[in-house]
Amino acid sequence: MAQPIELQPQAITVQELAAINSRQVPERYIREGVGDLDASFPVLDVPTIDLQLLASSSSTSGDEFDKLRSALSSYGCIQAINHGITSAFLDKLREVARQFFALPSEEKKKYSREIGSIEGYGNDMILSEHQILDWTDRLYLILRPEDKQTLKFWPENPESFRGILNDYSTKLHVILEVLLKAMARSLNLEENQFLQQYGDQATMQARFNFYPICPRPDQVLGVKPHADGSVITMLLQDKEVEGLQVLKDDQWFNVPIIPQALLINIGDQAEIMSNGIFKSPVHRVVTNSERERITLAVFCIPHPDQEIQPVEKLINETHPRLYKKVKDYVSLYFQYYQQGRRPMEAALI
Repeated sequence: MAQPIELQPQAITVQELAAINSRQVPERYIREGVGDLDASFPVLDVPTIDLQLLASSSSTSGDEFDKLRSALSSYGCIQAINHGITSAFLDKLREVARQFFALPSEEKKKYSREIGSIEGYGNDMILSEHQILDWTDRLYLILRPEDKQTLKFWPENPESFRGILNDYSTKLHVILEVLLKAMARSLNLEENQFLQQYGDQATMQARFNFYPICPRPDQVLGVKPHADGSVITMLLQDKEVEGLQVLKDDQWFNVPIIPQALLINIGDQAEIMSNGIFKSPVHRVVTNSERERITLAVFCIPHPDQEIQPVEKLINETHPRLYKKVKDYVSLYFQYYQQGRRPMEAALI
C-alpha cells in the first residue's frame, strides 16, 4: 500500500501555542460535536484483572479467565493489576516523561520527527488541508525489536530516560505474553494461538502524549475518536488528571485512573484474530482548561508481513467468519485514522 503523503507539518507545537495564547485556540483545532464538558460523563466501570492469577495455574484462575473474556467482549479494555511492575518504577517513568516535556523547545526539537515518518517528537502527520488537528504533542519511539530503535530520537535528557524506557519495554513484553496466552485460554483455544499470529518479529512502539491546558475543552479534543490498529495497547495513565473516554452503547464514558494499574485495551488486530468476540473500543481524549496531562501508550503490533486472520476454531455456523486475512494493517490504519474513519471497514468480509 502506498505511503500517505504528508503536507507541510506544523511549525509550532501545541505546547508553544498554549504558551503564546492561553485564551484562544486556532481554527484548525476546533471541531463540532465534542459535547458539553460541564455535563458530567458517566464513569466506565472497567473490570480489574489480576495478571498474577492469569499467569498461575491455581484453582482461582478459572474465574479470572471468565472475567477477562467478559471484559474484552463487553468493554474491550481492562485495568491490569499485579502486573509485576512496582509503583515506584511507574512513578519514575512518569517523572522522566514530565521532565522531557518541561525542557526548552529547542532541546526537545533535537528529536523532531521527519516529514512522512511518525517516529520522533512533535505533532501527528497532516495528510489534508481540512484535517482537524488534535491538541497534543507527542514523542513516538520504536522500543522493540531493539535493532529497530532509532536512537537519534531517544532523549538523552533526562539522563535516565533511555535506561528506564528499555527496562519498561522488557517488563511489558512479559505482560504481553501472559495476556495473549490468557486471551486464548479464555476462548478455550490452545494458549499459543494468538501468540503465534502475533509473531516473533512484532514491534512495540511507545507514544508519550503531552496534553497542554486548553482554553476551549468544549470545542477541542486531545485525540480524535478512534480505535487502535494494534493487537494490544498498554496505557500508563496520568496519575491525577483524567481525560480518556471510551464509547460504549453510543455514549461516551470517562475512564477512571487507578495509579498503579495499566489500562490495557484490545486493538483492531486482536478483534480480527478473535473473529469479533473481543471488541476493539473506540476512544478519545478530552482536553482540560486547568491542568496539563501526560500519558504513555505502548502499541504491540505484528510485523507488516505477518498475516492476521480469525482463528479457525472460532469460525462455525453460528459464528461465521467476519474478517478477511490482512497484512500491514497499520499502514491502512493511519490513512483511515486521519480521515476520521475506521480501517476495520476494509477488513470486514
